[in-house]
Amino acid sequence: MSTTLKAQVRAKVGTRQSRVLRAEGRIPGNLQGGSDQPHIDLSIDEAEFLTARRHHQHLYELELGGKVETALIEDLQWDVFGERIQHVEFRRVDRHAKTDVVVPLEFMGEPKSGVVMHLRNELTILTTPDAIPDSLVVKVGELVIGDTVKASQVPLPAGASLFEDEDPEAVVAHVIEPKVEALPTAPVAEAAPAVPTAEAAKTEGGGGAGKPAAG
Repeated sequence: MSTTLKAQVRAKVGTRQSRVLRAEGRIPGNLQGGSDQPHIDLSIDEAEFLTARRHHQHLYELELGGKVETALIEDLQWDVFGERIQHVEFRRVDRHAKTDVVVPLEFMGEPKSGVVMHLRNELTILTTPDAIPDSLVVKVGELVIGDTVKASQVPLPAGASLFEDEDPEAVVAHVIEPKVEALPTAPVAEAAPAVPTAEAAKTEGGGGAGKPAAG
């Protein structure tokens, strides 16, 4: 399944022109070139693109200059607050040919003992563009302390495989014993200095003030 976006060629590029586009509700971007295909600077409607992302679309049909380009998102650049997309980079693909895509890992459940340490948050797989999953689900509910999950053990969609650069033996998660933090020890209060009583003060004053002096 794909989404069609109406793109416009950018005649001018640069920071100033990009600001103008964003002010008009458009996102500046580009379509990567290939060995026999040109690099194209373009812009797309921001609201239209965000709607497609909310529906978890991965594959796009870019209507551009009377031609349709099938593409995937290669990279998104956000503002410093992570609230608004500043630039989008598309990559041409053939919807019927497998391509490499990065897919996030989703860990489901709680281990029978211990806690899960996530060593990887995503994997690169080979699949056709119209069969890209939103995530790769890793069930950890049956694991115990000492168990590990390797890349080769992560369930993949039908017809998909690990990308050649991925190590099948790489550990994506393992279960460890939870750390028990020692409770802080309350400091021992120092004993307050003794306050002499009236009788003690008389004694310390030198043999009793009430006795008559020797004649």
